[in-house]
Amino acid sequence: MSEKLFKSTAIVSGMTFLSRTLGFIRDIVIARLFGAGLGTDVFFVAFKIPNFLRRLFAEGAFSQAFIPVLAEYRERGDHDLKGLIASTSGTLAGILFIITAIGVIAAPIIIVLFAPGFINQPEKLSLAGDLLAITFPYLFFISLTALAGSILNSFGKFAVPAFTPVFLNISLIGTAIWLSPYFEQPITALAWGVFLGGFVQLIFQIPFLIAINQLPRPRWDRQNSGVKKIFKLMIPAMFGVSVSQINLLLDTLLASFLVTGSISWLYYSDRLVELPLGVFGIAIATVILPSLSKKHASKSTVAFSNTIDWALRWVFIIATPAAIGLVYLSEPILITLFQYGEFSAHHAHQASLSLKAYALGLLPFIFIKILAPGYYARQDTKTPVKIGIIAMVSNMVLNIILMLQFAHVGLALATTLSAGLNSYLLYRGLRKINVYQPNHGWANFMFRLMLPNIGLLSVLFFLSPDTSSWLNSDVWNRAGMLMGIISIAAIVYFTLLHMVGVKIKHLLRPIPDTEV
Repeated sequence: MSEKLFKSTAIVSGMTFLSRTLGFIRDIVIARLFGAGLGTDVFFVAFKIPNFLRRLFAEGAFSQAFIPVLAEYRERGDHDLKGLIASTSGTLAGILFIITAIGVIAAPIIIVLFAPGFINQPEKLSLAGDLLAITFPYLFFISLTALAGSILNSFGKFAVPAFTPVFLNISLIGTAIWLSPYFEQPITALAWGVFLGGFVQLIFQIPFLIAINQLPRPRWDRQNSGVKKIFKLMIPAMFGVSVSQINLLLDTLLASFLVTGSISWLYYSDRLVELPLGVFGIAIATVILPSLSKKHASKSTVAFSNTIDWALRWVFIIATPAAIGLVYLSEPILITLFQYGEFSAHHAHQASLSLKAYALGLLPFIFIKILAPGYYARQDTKTPVKIGIIAMVSNMVLNIILMLQFAHVGLALATTLSAGLNSYLLYRGLRKINVYQPNHGWANFMFRLMLPNIGLLSVLFFLSPDTSSWLNSDVWNRAGMLMGIISIAAIVYFTLLHMVGVKIKHLLRPIPDTEV
């Protein structure tokens, strides 16, 4: 079973890596054409609002509520599976249409709520309202895309949903390069890129739903028992699974009071943390949720615990060196990727400071993605909400304290600390109710991981040149140095990993039904 999970995770990771690579090209294009000033600050706010709601309605709450119910219907061979999908899609689409219409009409008011720092900057406020009215329909398109993706994932078709985000990046790159010169405010082209990207992603998945004979015929049916159950689970999950996104949104809200560029610095640093988080963390969480849901439906409690254990070991193996690399190479990475055209060395340095702070939270960010499905697969959405409230309140307090001292870096650090608290409470909760019991060998496993990570850090320390060398090099030399350092560090890490006896192949063995 673990080999199957690994293969599915590898597929999702590969597709996600492709999407994130295009995402970096997108960000490089945006940084080069627009820099990190008024226009990008406004666009990132106008994009983040529907994107945040997308995490609530789509990838976050909806998927976590829908997939376990769908798995339950399939496990018991329910003949009304298509009825569930049709009623769910029609009801969700109706609700989203109303929310989207309100969002477009009330865009200027919403901007004031989410970026109150713009109130005293009329140019920012006006442009942000205009852009939000264009980007808000993205919520409608991408939430229905997530519905289609959840259906495909439940039927073991992971590649298509993982590949779909590629189209948003292509759309943004295309509009930035070819459409922006035709607007009085060139940044407006990016808003239309978001709109187009959402529409194309939805259309792309339709043929694949037809191929598995699961294309829904949407109908409004709030009284359907499955729909009622999904929405009952979804309402608390809207908060619980999206706490990290709420924290990031709070960062943006508070950053609107800081110097111009702060929102953009946080955006670019967050994007770099999103690469390992998406390629591995979200990928493995996407794969294990259907698996955990099936195990819960079939009452395979030991296999349920072993699946979580398997996922956590992978997190330590992959995410620990990624976090070390992001902290140590934060400024070289930002200089190499973005420090061209309108994006100055000052912008790269400021973004590198918040990147360090976010990178310290990479493991907790991924732990949340792994541990939360342990609740949602059991159709328990209330516990993560309680934990999420504690984490969010802690983040708000830390935001105020640390922002006053460290500006935008304090906002990033507060998000990291609250994510650590969130992941700890999720872990403790699963242990307390005996849903997850760590298998034997964890102390030995953690001890063995120390040498490979020390070796990795040593390579970074001895091979990395100083900042001036990066700034004085051209793009090809920068890229060559960065890829060389990362490649050598990776070789040293995995060689030492093998030498200390941490065998990757052991984690590919079938997940047992008894403790190992």
